[in-house]
Amino acid sequence: MSQKIAVAIIHGVGKQDRYFADGMSREITDRFVNHIRKKNNKIQNPSEELVIEPIYWAPVLQNSEDELWKRLNRGGDMDLLTLRQFLIDFGADAIAYQPTKKDSHIYEEIHKIFAQKLKKLAEGAGDTAPLCIIAHSLGSVIASNYFYDLQQPGTRKIPSIVKKEIANTLLEMGKTFTSFYTFGSPIAIWSLRYKDFGKPISVPSTNLRKHYSNLTGEWINFYDKQDILGYPLKTLNDAYRKAVTEDIEVNVGGIFTSWNPASHMEYWTDNDITKPIARSLANVWISVNQ
Repeated sequence: MSQKIAVAIIHGVGKQDRYFADGMSREITDRFVNHIRKKNNKIQNPSEELVIEPIYWAPVLQNSEDELWKRLNRGGDMDLLTLRQFLIDFGADAIAYQPTKKDSHIYEEIHKIFAQKLKKLAEGAGDTAPLCIIAHSLGSVIASNYFYDLQQPGTRKIPSIVKKEIANTLLEMGKTFTSFYTFGSPIAIWSLRYKDFGKPISVPSTNLRKHYSNLTGEWINFYDKQDILGYPLKTLNDAYRKAVTEDIEVNVGGIFTSWNPASHMEYWTDNDITKPIARSLANVWISVNQ
């Protein structure tokens, strides 16, 4: 019996619905299947070897953001409404998510959803399945924080409501965390909170080689130079230089979006993103199922 690969896709800022990951999931699965069939044509249903779970956290904040926007509009006419809405989507999400000493309920609720989705992946792909995370925008910060909490338990305590959701499986404890694919990531902006721009998470998990000795894992960070929220990461400091496998500059979007900040929302089904991710996931599966 083959070992399936677990994949979580987490969204970032902007108005999202629960189907946000459908297009990317289809493209990555189709490309993954093609890669697997070239290497192993004995697998009858290669699409089933990839178990994908979206991490949809938008509802935690959406009602409050909608109410904020209504109240702001009562104050009078404002110019640049589309840009203002975008900034509120990003700024409000970012500010609300960041925990403080007195209030961290948003942080905890979002991480609770993250834990619940990893549980579903463990059920679908297996308790010891290699875990790969695909994260857009603020979702990359959320994923980074989530695994930092798991990897550095003495530094930052895992919230109790999150801890209750984590079963004693290697996948849920982050021990099979293999690859991290970030796009439009503002992690560089978050690094300003820390001396020398902070410490990155370990990708892959330091425990991975104990369970899959032939897996190396990787952190691939995609960014579009027109995207004012997405940045390269390797140059932040020596720790990030070692942690991030590669920063890849891409050009996403169409004629109306590829040349401006709207490119931030255009990564999802762009070939520059789905092709390398699908190829990488196929290589993980092949390595595990040699």
